[in-house]
Amino acid sequence: MATFVLVPGGWHGSWAFEAVVPLLERAGHTVHPLTLTGLHPHDDPATIATANLDTHTDDVLRQLERAHLDDVTLVGHSYGGMVITAAADRAGGRVSRLVYLDACVPRDGDSCWSLMNEGYRQSFVAGAATTGYAVQPPWRPDGDPRRRPHPLAALLQTVRLTGAHADVPRREFVYCSGWEDRTPFAGQRARLLTDPAWIVHDLPTAHNAMREAPRAVAALLLDGADGPGEDAAVVGTSPDKESREDDARQEAEARADSSSDVWRADEVTSGSAAGEAASKGRPVMQVSCDERRGTVPAWSPCTLYAVPTGP
Repeated sequence: MATFVLVPGGWHGSWAFEAVVPLLERAGHTVHPLTLTGLHPHDDPATIATANLDTHTDDVLRQLERAHLDDVTLVGHSYGGMVITAAADRAGGRVSRLVYLDACVPRDGDSCWSLMNEGYRQSFVAGAATTGYAVQPPWRPDGDPRRRPHPLAALLQTVRLTGAHADVPRREFVYCSGWEDRTPFAGQRARLLTDPAWIVHDLPTAHNAMREAPRAVAALLLDGADGPGEDAAVVGTSPDKESREDDARQEAEARADSSSDVWRADEVTSGSAAGEAASKGRPVMQVSCDERRGTVPAWSPCTLYAVPTGP
């Protein structure tokens, strides 16, 4: 059985993986989703102002020590790729697999800022204008209301690597192709496809794949875990109608737990999770499926690009 440590991207906490965690645990694996320093609801301004990439790297390393974890799979989403790289470099061989879920794959001297495109850099500057130390979440019609201001220093600090992270036996990059007009990760995908040390996967989702297609994300993670086969078959990467409905139900139930959220118009029906939220007085905003999902079908079959690591 595998041990997963899940590191969220900017503005998010452990709840970003709430639909993926039970799928991994159901398959018998141990899962530790993290909320990084400065992203907790109770964190004070001083904590947010002083948190940086080193702070977040230490969050991961402390979890490895506290829970006595070894042979660990580190999963990083978006900014979380910076964190898992730095942590693997300093973990002393305790990491056996790295999975970058539409995430930064830094080399020595890179930062989240340097790896982003101009659109993201502008959002960092605009988001930090009020405090100078915390970047407010960018507005999106499908933005999760639990998102928190992200420590600016964490996005700007360069990573310093010894090269030990390159000794991790299995390294994978998951490219989300459903937002190709805005993604900053296309260049990384092209680079890693030519590197025989990497396995590159494509998912036809927008950036937050763990929310949009949790079963597909879980299937990719389980495929590299000890004793796949049955696990991968249970989750599946090209879900049928029943699987799609199950994913939608899981997502709706998770979102109904928050105090406010965004729902598709066709989700706000009697007996649905959205309808339950509305009946309990929780704010429900009706938006169209296209506004929430974009134009790329969320459940197109996955394409896998396996780069050979040997003869």
